[in-house]
Amino acid sequence: MGSPSDHVAPLAERVEELLAADGPLPIVAAGVPVLRRAAAPFDGQLAPALLARFVEALRVTMRAAPGVGLAAPQVGVGLRIAVIEDPAPVPEEVRTARGRVPQPFRVLVNPRYEAVGTARAAFYEGCLSVPGYQAVVARPAEVRLTGQDGTGRAVDEVFTGWPARIVQHETDHLDGTLYLDRAEPRSLASAPAMERLWTQPTPALAAEALGFPLP
Repeated sequence: MGSPSDHVAPLAERVEELLAADGPLPIVAAGVPVLRRAAAPFDGQLAPALLARFVEALRVTMRAAPGVGLAAPQVGVGLRIAVIEDPAPVPEEVRTARGRVPQPFRVLVNPRYEAVGTARAAFYEGCLSVPGYQAVVARPAEVRLTGQDGTGRAVDEVFTGWPARIVQHETDHLDGTLYLDRAEPRSLASAPAMERLWTQPTPALAAEALGFPLP
């Protein structure tokens, strides 16, 4: 996946510092500049052994949060690396409405996506870097994802339903974009409001009550 470049040392040292502590990595919250910068393409800045340790730390951190995806900038590392995993422990009604099916653990390196077709789907999303809130985001219902996996093998795959939403959300992080940038502002809801009012499989009732459009 390329040879180390001149900026190896700072990134490698940053990752080594993060991995020096046991347990999940600290997740940075909105307002920290690394979340608003385009991450650097991965071209060998981390040696294979260090990359493997970093990916494992991302997995541990994602699971502990818990979340279904985590991008390197969310732990302060500006590299185009993300991990996803979704056991999808949801009721059948939710699974059907959202197209949420289990996804195995995967590593995404230098991912890019493009919409397949024109269909869009809108659902509430949250983010580990924006704790305590959710908002409705309309996204392409089907996307083509390209890039590499953690071993450098090419990835070229079409995702639909909730998995498509996950890969878009995490790839957006690598471009310095938060889900709030794409959200319907009037849909923004606190965690208590979500739990009390908007747990339905779709945001149709929230759209009517809060006054925002759906595709």
